Amino acid sequence: MDRPFDPVFALTLLPRLLAFLPVTVGITVASALVGSLIGLLVARLRLSSRCLPAALGVAYVSLLRCTPSIVLLFVVYYGLPALLESAFSVPAQAWHRATFVIIALSLLFSATMAEVFRSAWLSVDRGQAEAALSAGLSPLQAQLRIVLPQAAVSALPNFGNALIALMKEGALAYLVGLIDMMGQGFLTIARNYGARSLETYLALAAVYWCLTVALERLFRFAERRLTRGMKGLSS
Repeated sequence: MDRPFDPVFALTLLPRLLAFLPVTVGITVASALVGSLIGLLVARLRLSSRCLPAALGVAYVSLLRCTPSIVLLFVVYYGLPALLESAFSVPAQAWHRATFVIIALSLLFSATMAEVFRSAWLSVDRGQAEAALSAGLSPLQAQLRIVLPQAAVSALPNFGNALIALMKEGALAYLVGLIDMMGQGFLTIARNYGARSLETYLALAAVYWCLTVALERLFRFAERRLTRGMKGLSS
């Protein structure tokens, strides 16, 4: 027998969902850090003037961007332990589920960030780096002081959008048994024998909406500060 909609249940559920917020945030931050580092390396491959590194970068990005996130998660969760145990005798089955989730999301995020970094790097006029070199700066100083700040301003909005998408993709972690906010929501529905589904999903939607708005405002503030700093340098 269906129960009537109860908004109070959704409100009382929020503290139980927020108790697992550190898991959701931790998975997102760890995946973003690892994925950004990999994406930076892949972007350098794509920017290479040599055919083989550039082709490897294109193949990496194309393969991961064409793979659905849920498929990638299952391939990493079931395939990586089998590969490590058969090839290197590494008992990866004993690893925590969060490890496989972070690996899968990092790979997914790195493909997006490789394109973000590449386009941001190409958006900076090469003449500015050449002018910095002619002014006496070393190549490293020219990249760090002239190219990198401008590339960061260009990449920041896309990085923010990719991070928000990554946070929402992280909700798939419950499929491999990792209990985050989404996993706690499904456990709540199961304990109520399928009832209170609407209230649970609305509570989850409210939490994710608040997180998304907070991230949007954070990146908007960072973009304004970086843009203001660039104006100060140019003046």
